[in-house]
Amino acid sequence: MTAAVFSNPILAGLLGDEELSSYFTAESDIEAMLAFETALAEAEAAEGLIPAESAAAIAARAAGFAPDIASLADGTARDGVVVPDLLRQLRSDLADDHAAALHKGATSQDVIDASMAMRMQGVSLVLDRRLAALVDGLAEWSIAAADAEVMAHTRMQAARPTRFQRKLSAWSDPLVRCRLRREEIAPRAFALRFGGAVGDRASLDGKGDAIAARVAEILGLWSAPGSLHTDRDGIVEFGTWLSLITGALGKFGQDVVLSLQNEVGELALQGGGGSSAMPHKQNPVGAEVLVTLARFNATLVSGLHQSLVHENERSGAAWTLEWMILPQMAMAAGAATRTAQDLLGRLSLAEATRTG
Repeated sequence: MTAAVFSNPILAGLLGDEELSSYFTAESDIEAMLAFETALAEAEAAEGLIPAESAAAIAARAAGFAPDIASLADGTARDGVVVPDLLRQLRSDLADDHAAALHKGATSQDVIDASMAMRMQGVSLVLDRRLAALVDGLAEWSIAAADAEVMAHTRMQAARPTRFQRKLSAWSDPLVRCRLRREEIAPRAFALRFGGAVGDRASLDGKGDAIAARVAEILGLWSAPGSLHTDRDGIVEFGTWLSLITGALGKFGQDVVLSLQNEVGELALQGGGGSSAMPHKQNPVGAEVLVTLARFNATLVSGLHQSLVHENERSGAAWTLEWMILPQMAMAAGAATRTAQDLLGRLSLAEATRTG
């Protein structure tokens, strides 16, 4: 047992996701924060708030920046956020006028929220690609299954025969809806949350909305009419979307486990997990993992709803809760899509089912 199952060198093979984990490294977070500061300077220069020379100097400094991670860790322990020490390090190699232009009119939450939005949007695109592959794979299986029938079960009891294609639709259709939901929630989930010290963009000389729109365009995020510092429903929608993905794949996994039982034998699994005591067994490990990940995210999504309670104009407590919960939910969805793709490639109708 370990505190970090997604990155543990042993358990990562079962529960991890190498592709998605790249979005949650300190390096990727810092890279995204630097992208925000560079975009902010570019936008402010375009609106005449800072000199173009300062924007160029900030971009050059960010491009060649090598952070002192130990100092960032100490600063975060002291300040509760990484940004003050990150800015101190960035300013240390800038001329005074350029250093003053860096981060002008922004606050720590703007930087951290922008980094999160950029990385979560990337995560969503990876998951969407995998969902598309799963839907295609299930469609191909449906064509190959033709008129094959399996026994339908209601309340865990044998009911009457039904076409296997109907069962495949029950696995595929929720994944299609998940793909559609991503498009629907994107403007809220991947919005630029930017408002300055108290969320009113008051330090930007009346150009806050124009600057925010420019920054959002540069970063590939959605532009919002306000700061969204305490409006976290879009983030919770994204967490709910992650749970819907794992839930849909959990249903797939649960059905597969039941269909693979020796007493049922409607599906066949190639390359199941072994047993230390019973070498004849092929355990449906991947299908079981899908059930586990569905239950895991169903538990965490309630915690993410707690982060909706952002008191007044900024919450340190609710905000930190997002950092703890959302990456785990994303990693669980990544592990589920990866596992489901592998499992789908190992499954087939049992011989008796195909010929029955």
